[in-house]
Amino acid sequence: MAKAEITKPAERTIARPRDLFSSMRDEMDQIFGRLERDWPQWPGLFGRSDVGRGMVPELDVRENDKTITIEAELPGVDEKDVSVKLANGILIIKGEKKQEREEKEENYYLAERSFGSFERSLRLPDTIDDGKVEARFDKGVLKVIAPKRPEAVKAEKKIEIKKG
Repeated sequence: MAKAEITKPAERTIARPRDLFSSMRDEMDQIFGRLERDWPQWPGLFGRSDVGRGMVPELDVRENDKTITIEAELPGVDEKDVSVKLANGILIIKGEKKQEREEKEENYYLAERSFGSFERSLRLPDTIDDGKVEARFDKGVLKVIAPKRPEAVKAEKKIEIKKG
């Protein structure tokens, strides 16, 4: 009868990461990488370069002493397809882009239609005068001007620094 020897496998040592946070960061990068690969790719609303980025227009937000100005570039979107609402301190910009293209030639006919909707929300500070918020749409750019309340626009007061 053959004799079988049972041997204990060599012990594997698990190397500890140099930095626990680096290890956690690497693991999170892997998780988000898998999520991005598996996420469906939507057609771009604002041009070919936006494929995969979703249908979300970027906002420019600027503030000065008297107003907060929000601008959204919406190329190819008609003014009638955009709505702006202010509810409970949240500015909501919604819209829809519709595009049709039709070509008729002797040996072919091409008809393409694409559409997509978008929505952006932005919480405005309590210092905004809700009743005076205005929106303008010109040449594909939506501009929302939110004036601050008079009591929020107070004059600066210089505070003297005394010697200790």
